Order: sequence, then structure tokens, then C-alpha cells
Amino acid sequence: MNFVYPVTLTPDADGGFVVTFRDWPEAITQGETRNQAMEEAADCLEEAVAARIDDRAEIPLPSPLQAGEAPVAVPIATALKAALYLGVREAGIGTSELARRLGVHEKEARRLLDPRHGSKAAALERALAAVGRRLAVEIQAAA
Repeated sequence: MNFVYPVTLTPDADGGFVVTFRDWPEAITQGETRNQAMEEAADCLEEAVAARIDDRAEIPLPSPLQAGEAPVAVPIATALKAALYLGVREAGIGTSELARRLGVHEKEARRLLDPRHGSKAAALERALAAVGRRLAVEIQAAA
């Protein structure tokens, strides 16, 4: 599972670029330059993922990149939270069961699933293991 989504940058008549995501219809942003538009795209995507987790909604899998699109990655902390959220959903468990599996208080398990709470990567990796997931990191050359 990866969290790199295709984005389209459309030149705006007033200057700059409008940014849209095929997989996230609610995620629209803009930037004055291409670089700024890509930075705004990452921020917008992070907020869209966090909102879906907060709403207990589906998180779409990334569509394949098409001509004219650019890849945008969800920031690592949010990607880990999204992976845990999906793992918990797929396991059909709640925060109480996640807490039991981790041997922690339920409040701590809730924080691990909270996209706006700063959790340590090691704690998220342990929680992912508790729902049958393994963290693997891939580093790619910048586009």
C-alpha cells in the first residue's frame, strides 16, 4: 500500500496553477508557481486524508499516474496514521481491541489513530504490526 497520488496542475487564467486530485474530489488548492502548487498539493492531500480518518470514511487507493499528472506523496506521519487506520478497519477492530493488542490504555490507541496527534514512528510501527502490517520504506529520486 502506498500513499502517492496523481495530481493535475492546470494553469489559471489569473496566473498560477489550480491543483486537483482524481482520487480526492474534495481536495483542490492552488499555487502561484509550479513548485508552490506542488507544496500546496502535499498540504491539501494531508488535510484530505486527515478529514477522511476523522470522519471514519474510505481512503482511496492511488490511481495509476497518467500523462500530464505528477505524483504527490502524503507526508510520512500522515501516511503511517492512514495505514494504521486502514489496518484497524480491515481487521474489524476498534480502539479498545487495538489497545488490548498493544498492552496500552485505550486513550493511547485513540491518539495513534488521531491524524493531528504527533505519534512516534516506532509506536505506529508497533501498532501496524498489531493489525498484521509491516512498515517498509522506499526512497525514490525526486522528479
